[in-house]
Amino acid sequence: MSERAASSADRFRPNPSRMTVRELARTTGITPDAVRHYVRIGLLRPERDERNGYKLFFERDVIRVRFIRCAQRLGYTLKEIKRILHENEGGRAGHSQVGALLERHISENRKKLAELNALQRRMEKAIARWQSLPEEQRSTRSFFRLIESMEEWDDVSGSSPAERFR
Repeated sequence: MSERAASSADRFRPNPSRMTVRELARTTGITPDAVRHYVRIGLLRPERDERNGYKLFFERDVIRVRFIRCAQRLGYTLKEIKRILHENEGGRAGHSQVGALLERHISENRKKLAELNALQRRMEKAIARWQSLPEEQRSTRSFFRLIESMEEWDDVSGSSPAERFR
């Protein structure tokens, strides 16, 4: 093959360092729509292929997508992630703000866990009350009354389920 033919063939051979939207999606385990969304909101800034206008991504974008996904699993919103990435690119360390965000998420998670634990206790109380009813009183109607009364459970003491749900 002549030198000219080889360089022409190289020009159209896929470049492993350049990726299209689909290739980036496949490499990072996200959907092409997610890649496009990240581009739209400014989390990714692809270059353009001058021949066809396709968005081109590189290894740095793979690293960036993996960071975005990890940060999302830690509870960061895309808006927060964008701010963190922007501060990092601008040479501002932003470590105190990043830490403050993480501390806020930890606090929010503790609150959510407390709410979920309270819900779990109410559900366990509901099933215990339901199961303590005589079989003939376990109807859809009594179940609805049991569910409706869950708000009052913290205020009511001493009455038996059989007395309350007849």
